[in-house]
Amino acid sequence: MISIKSPQEIEIMATGGRILAKIRDQLVSIVKPGITTYELDQFAYKKITESGGYPSFLHHSGFPASICTSVNDEVVHGIPGKRILKDGDTVGIDIGMKYKDFHNDTAITVPVGQITLELINLLDTAKAALAAGIQTIKPNIHLGDVQNSIQKVIEKAGYGIVRDLTGHGVGRELQEEPAIANFGNIGTGPILKTGMVIALEPMITLGKPEVTTLLDGWTVVTVDRSPTAHFEHTVAVTDLGGRILTQC
Repeated sequence: MISIKSPQEIEIMATGGRILAKIRDQLVSIVKPGITTYELDQFAYKKITESGGYPSFLHHSGFPASICTSVNDEVVHGIPGKRILKDGDTVGIDIGMKYKDFHNDTAITVPVGQITLELINLLDTAKAALAAGIQTIKPNIHLGDVQNSIQKVIEKAGYGIVRDLTGHGVGRELQEEPAIANFGNIGTGPILKTGMVIALEPMITLGKPEVTTLLDGWTVVTVDRSPTAHFEHTVAVTDLGGRILTQC
């Protein structure tokens, strides 16, 4: 069952989302060659707790860190550690925060130093696919309409769509119904209603879309080790369309 949030609850989520977006953007500002993913994680933990929140990912199903840092061919769920980011890398930063009993979830993939035009285009396409999905959101349409708009942007650009991972509902729980694939058919799936809150998160690859999980039990990588990109926003369904909660 897809939960409906009250206007008051959505405002709480919007407040938490703005705080989280600021922290996400601060994280992006310190990404540079030579920094470790552990340093990014510690920065995030400090900022989240100082803001009166708690890292949604920390200990969620046993995850050992406050953020996910997924580098190059890592799609999602990379565990921060000793890895040193290098010029030419890309790093996906996925971050969630529980604030006044409600979670927000957002992600961004950013360059480390100078990256190739091929990678710039990959990142730009994932970001555009997310924007297309958000622009489609309005009450009384099918979720498949949103998924289809994401799919069209990715496929038009010729990239692979990761099909084994999805977006999700979000609210009092970090992951709620529905699961939201990044592909779908118009006129299918649940009907969106005002007060629903969903996390859209396109995950695309430069090569083939198949993925596998590493021995750490968390890090998802492309089977062909091709580069990836991942962007995410928490979005409320309103009478006026999709309202992005995870933006400043």
